[in-house]
Amino acid sequence: MMSSPTLFVGIDVANDTRDVAVRPTAETWQVANEPARMSALVAQRETMAPALVMLEATGGFAGPLLAALAVPRVPVVRANPRQVRAFAQAVGILAKTDRIDARVLAHFAEAVQPVPRPLQEAATQALRALLLRRRQVVEMLTAERHRLGTVPPRMHQAIQQHIAWLEGPLRSLDDDLTQAIQRSAVGQATEAILQRIPGVGPVLSRPLRGQVPEFGTLGPKQIAALVGVAPFNCASGTMRGRRRVWGGRAEVRAVWYRSPLVATRYNPVSKAFYARLLAAGTLKNVALTACMHKLLTLMNAMVRDMTPWQPREVASA
Repeated sequence: MMSSPTLFVGIDVANDTRDVAVRPTAETWQVANEPARMSALVAQRETMAPALVMLEATGGFAGPLLAALAVPRVPVVRANPRQVRAFAQAVGILAKTDRIDARVLAHFAEAVQPVPRPLQEAATQALRALLLRRRQVVEMLTAERHRLGTVPPRMHQAIQQHIAWLEGPLRSLDDDLTQAIQRSAVGQATEAILQRIPGVGPVLSRPLRGQVPEFGTLGPKQIAALVGVAPFNCASGTMRGRRRVWGGRAEVRAVWYRSPLVATRYNPVSKAFYARLLAAGTLKNVALTACMHKLLTLMNAMVRDMTPWQPREVASA
């Protein structure tokens, strides 16, 4: 008897529909985003017993389906859209539709077979949602404040009223974030350790807590790559270039890239390290990146060992 093939499923998640593709059988179909259809889809995936299910992470619509698939312990991975798109181009697929995207996801799952990760706890998901909304409100506030310098004076009052209105939800979100962290004993302990570090405040510590739940559990190289401050070589043949940092989780990387400017002023260890690099002839942007990397490594070790800030020991590290 012939053994049944190992199946890999790709699901492109949109607002109203879910496009499904299976490798290597080449089956494709579409289901509506309705509770009954979603329950049937989850039951079908459990019956098929696929080796891996891959969902696309864009749009924020994958969360409920990801949680539903995790209940019957279906091996599921949330795809990195940039990696999947690069894979599609590498295999010659340039067109982009929901059905094609589902096929590419299934093909990517079959070819790469990324390792499934545990689903985040509900508290961590709630914290991420609060952080995302806070970032959106801050972006709106920043845009409105910039507009004050570009619009006619008669429009200033309306913009200032909108700014004042946005500041209210921002304060509420900060209160909600504080309460969310205080409800978790681990969250309180982590927050207490991080915010005792000179130059580190809630703007930096909270995204680390919410967007990088692996913080404190990984080694220095892994956490640097995850945040986006790990240097990668740029060399091929006779070409030799400078190492560059890229990748990582965009939400925390955007915050982290502003942290060294504060740390090199108020953190004695970062300040001394930065001065030493500049004195050795290191370019400023390279020195700042090195300070980011060093501070992140120290913070990761402190959370891992649950040890408070100790300047003398840290300075010698």
